[in-house]
Amino acid sequence: MLYVLFIVVPALAIVLLGLNLLFAPHKPYEEKVSAYESGFSAIHGQTRSIFHIHFWVVALLFTIFDLELVLLFPLAVSLYKVSFYGFTVAMIFFVLLTIGFVLEYQSGAISLSSNKNNK
Repeated sequence: MLYVLFIVVPALAIVLLGLNLLFAPHKPYEEKVSAYESGFSAIHGQTRSIFHIHFWVVALLFTIFDLELVLLFPLAVSLYKVSFYGFTVAMIFFVLLTIGFVLEYQSGAISLSSNKNNK
């Protein structure tokens, strides 16, 4: 049964990708060739471009806060079973998370304005 995982699944993926290359229409339009959310322009053949680190900072902060909030999900599900100590630890964690968010907002790391002089 393990052969399905290592042989059949990659073979199926290759076949489906090949079918996509053969039958998918390749007609770019204005939305397809416009700048992506990361800031890169979709210029064919372009290997280097100016990239603002702000996009990476926002992505990293989003990932960190997302993972921290995922850690709070098991507590929310089992809140009726944890003692006062567990609730206190979770509240301390939540307060630290909130303090970190406020500090990042005040430093301008998660500012969504397009002004480059905003710090």
